[in-house]
Amino acid sequence: MPKPLDWKALSAPDIATFETLAREAYAALPEPFRSHTGNITIRIADLPSDDVVETMELESPFDLLGLFEGVGLAEHAATAATGQMPNMIWLYRRPILDYWSEHTDTLGDIITHVLIHEIGHHFGLSDADMETIEARADPERTGDHAA
Repeated sequence: MPKPLDWKALSAPDIATFETLAREAYAALPEPFRSHTGNITIRIADLPSDDVVETMELESPFDLLGLFEGVGLAEHAATAATGQMPNMIWLYRRPILDYWSEHTDTLGDIITHVLIHEIGHHFGLSDADMETIEARADPERTGDHAA
């Protein structure tokens, strides 16, 4: 029989743990998919910045689980690369934990989903495109991840 967890000693995963989970999720993606992401940086923050909340007109910083910042592959050919900042994916720890607490998905699955969703933006896919792809891949899917 497994030893019971000491719930008093447990705490929410910190940013370092999220970085580890994100690296593991990225490493588990199929190589052909990863090879097309190029030199993308994955960052973890507790919440989106006030500027992001304002620009995206969010009601709450908890409304956003992740964000792609940069020039997507579809736009890359049309823009000059000189002085361009690296493409970046942000994963927001507290909104992800909040989502996790209200759903049955594992934390690893949610982080993987958000990461893939934001990489989809890197590829130039819209939210609607990704929802269609996910629905085709998993017709049983009932949850709707906000990313």
